Amino acid sequence: MFLEDIEVNGKIQKRFEFLEDKSSKKIHTDALKSDYKLFEATSDEVEILEDKLDKFNLEQLSFIGDMEIKKNYLIKNKTGDIVAGIRGCFYLEECLFISMLFIDEDKKKQGLGSILLQTIEEQAISMKIRLIHLDTFDFQAKDFYIKHGYEVFGVLDGCPKGHKRYYMKKVLG
Repeated sequence: MFLEDIEVNGKIQKRFEFLEDKSSKKIHTDALKSDYKLFEATSDEVEILEDKLDKFNLEQLSFIGDMEIKKNYLIKNKTGDIVAGIRGCFYLEECLFISMLFIDEDKKKQGLGSILLQTIEEQAISMKIRLIHLDTFDFQAKDFYIKHGYEVFGVLDGCPKGHKRYYMKKVLG
């Protein structure tokens, strides 16, 4: 339940109270109400959480090295306008997550997507990455990725309503 806007460290945040859930026997909601408050996180606070999660993950995996290495590539036209790009996150020295591949509508079917995908895949191979994964909606590029050797390993129906979200992977080497 939203209660009020309050100032924390010079920033306005929304304050929430935990609501008592009569169906939950495991959580003592009275203790939550008095000991904890729920806030919408700032970007700095999200970084703190990410650092805590990275630390936890490192402890579980006995991993040494960079947790994440982000690589982004762009294609620009002759006037310097961005017409296409790809964003990837290499992580745990084994995996690549492609979070975005975009081509301007009037530039599609010219091979730009293939160039970007090939570029980041070559980077992955040089880094000895063994698995690439991504997700795409039914109105985006599923067939494009299949053409490039990706396979569907999961489908989320109704995301958004009337559509599907496909989870895809490609195993290298």
